[in-house]
Parts: sequence; C-alpha cells; structure tokens
Amino acid sequence: MKSFRKELSLELPTRRGFVNITRDVAAGVRESGVQEGFALVNAMHITASVFINDDESGLHQDFDRWLEELAPHEPVSHYQHNQTGEDNGDAHLKRQVMGREVVVAITAGELDFGPWEQIFYGEFDGRRRKRVLIKIIGE
Repeated sequence: MKSFRKELSLELPTRRGFVNITRDVAAGVRESGVQEGFALVNAMHITASVFINDDESGLHQDFDRWLEELAPHEPVSHYQHNQTGEDNGDAHLKRQVMGREVVVAITAGELDFGPWEQIFYGEFDGRRRKRVLIKIIGE
C-alpha cells in the first residue's frame, strides 16, 4: 500500500470565502501514483473547512449568507471565546457546521465523484496563511 502526503497553502485576502481545490487534490492523486484507494482532504486550522458541493457562485453566496445568519461575526462581544482577545468566535462555529474534512474514493487513478461534486476550502477567519492536508492511501 502506498501513502502520499501533500500540503496546500492558502491565504484569502478576505475574512470569508470559498476556493475550489479539486484540481489541486486531483494533481495530488496523480503525483501519488495511487490507482485504487482514498484521498482524505482536511483543513489544518480550526477556523477553516473542507467540504464537497457544487461549484455554483449563487450557492456559495447562499452558504456565506446562511452561515452569517447562523453565527454572525458581529457583535464580537456575543461570543465567550472572544473574551480571550480574539474576534473569531463565529469562525469556529461556521467551521463546525461546514466540517473539517472529506474523504473521496480513488478509482482508476481518478477522484471518484458523483455529478457536480467538487472539493472546496472554506475560510471563515482569513487574511493569513493556512494549510490544507491531502493524504492519499491505496495501491
């Protein structure tokens, strides 16, 4: 069995945003040489997310609006976490809703998706460099 590890580095200029990382993960699969196995992709920061959904800008705007309604950034005094001097209590909650990681099957050397599925990085406390782990195992 092969094991392959790769990190992506992302730095969004905005507090919140979504980035399609499907091509980066597919490139990792090719680099790994794995033909049958699994790719685990996870955000290596507690205020960011990795998830699978459709690459449609209206949907991404809906996610952003919905998450901001669930856990609005302001007032920052609303969050006990922010009493530590931070202002990202909302980002921790948004990450909890959107999830930490995805696992995608690899079949015949390709990511084995359903229709319209793509992998996204979700940022909820941006403007600094963060990492995404791609871990591939298989044969």
